[in-house]
Amino acid sequence: MIFSSISFLFFFLPLLFLCYFIVPKKLKNIVLLIFSLIFYFIGEKWYVLLLLFSCLANYICGLLIEKRNKKIYLVIGLIINIGLLIYFKYTNFFLTTFTNLFHLNKLTLNIILPLGISFFTFQNISYLVDVYRKSVESQKSFLTYCTYIALFPQLVAGPIVRYKDVCYELENRKESFALFSEGVKRFIIGLGKKVLIADTLYHTYTSLLSSEMSFLSYWLVALAFTFQIYYDFSGYSDMAIGLGKMFGFNFKENFNYPLISSSITEFWRRWHMSLSSFFKDYVYIPLGGNRCSLIKNIRNIFVVWLLTGFWHGADWNFIIWGLYFFIFLILEKFVLKKYLKKGIISHIYTFMIVVISFVVFNITDLSSLTTFLKSLVGIGIKFINFESIYYLKNNLVIYSIAFIGMGPFLKEVLNKIKKGKWKNVIECLSFIYILLVFFLAISKIISSSFNPFIYFRF
Repeated sequence: MIFSSISFLFFFLPLLFLCYFIVPKKLKNIVLLIFSLIFYFIGEKWYVLLLLFSCLANYICGLLIEKRNKKIYLVIGLIINIGLLIYFKYTNFFLTTFTNLFHLNKLTLNIILPLGISFFTFQNISYLVDVYRKSVESQKSFLTYCTYIALFPQLVAGPIVRYKDVCYELENRKESFALFSEGVKRFIIGLGKKVLIADTLYHTYTSLLSSEMSFLSYWLVALAFTFQIYYDFSGYSDMAIGLGKMFGFNFKENFNYPLISSSITEFWRRWHMSLSSFFKDYVYIPLGGNRCSLIKNIRNIFVVWLLTGFWHGADWNFIIWGLYFFIFLILEKFVLKKYLKKGIISHIYTFMIVVISFVVFNITDLSSLTTFLKSLVGIGIKFINFESIYYLKNNLVIYSIAFIGMGPFLKEVLNKIKKGKWKNVIECLSFIYILLVFFLAISKIISSSFNPFIYFRF
């Protein structure tokens, strides 16, 4: 089940609201847990048992870390978490790589990747490490711990919510009409991003890829790749944060207009912030961070970006994608830093590097990827053709909306107007805008056959 579906919006969610808000406070977590497990079961069937096993194993390890020989139980917990992730996500990758390397018959296992395993594995790891570091106390209630891990808004595609950020709200949160209203608005904005922009861009570039391609066509597709994944994933994060608010949770932001960054370093402070902070706090700093020799610092950055790429998917293009960013981060740290300022050149440089990165991210076949990258620099292809002009004219509106929406420009203008005498008018128009986005999104969902979130693959 996905957030942008009729079954979720008009059946699952209303029934959950009904049950959640009529039961007493002590039963609210039980209701949330039951519905979260149903939500996961609808999509993954009996893999819900794997989710429960993961919760139980980490709950027990957390208690043992706090009470007994803590280091050994931390290691056991890490082995369980990383072992499950490697088995389900990377077994076939390793088998394929091994058989190709030694020219053996292709061997793969019938392993289906459970939705959200990359996200709930990292949440479990962050919990165990924080208990080990005594940043938080272990959770004594298994039901409460299960609610934290299985909480459906962030279960299958993040953001990565750390236990220490929600441990108080798990048992002491206060729901309010104002918070619920804010959550509804945030959810609808995310729904609009995903359905009206990301899905439209998907249809744009799939149609374009089926036509005769030119230099311009390839760049239109590359831009569509970038905008689609941004609006798809940031839209999902908006919906997750909005749903959290409806139930009294305040999840941290996951995106902060990353496409207007003036460096790749800044980009990764703004993009998928929960993942970036996870690798910083649980990999980069424990390895020594930048408080070590130059060689070790470069090694630490390399390890982080190798793991970042590999975390996203079990294919070579993801590893290349991670190392691609490693190269530019090293260049910025030691060579380009003094040249990158808050000017138009820095923004264009960053945007172009990011656009090319998402070409690498989207194309898993290395041969096709090579062809695409050559075409982006105009090797062996026409500069322009009829098809590229046709698609540009017909999709200029959606590209323009995507460009405008990648920054906070309109939001800042509206906030300034709100401070003046037009405050009530703007608030009224904002309400109409939210309703319009909702109805347009619902209409699109009903008429569209494509809907799944990109990050469900990871």
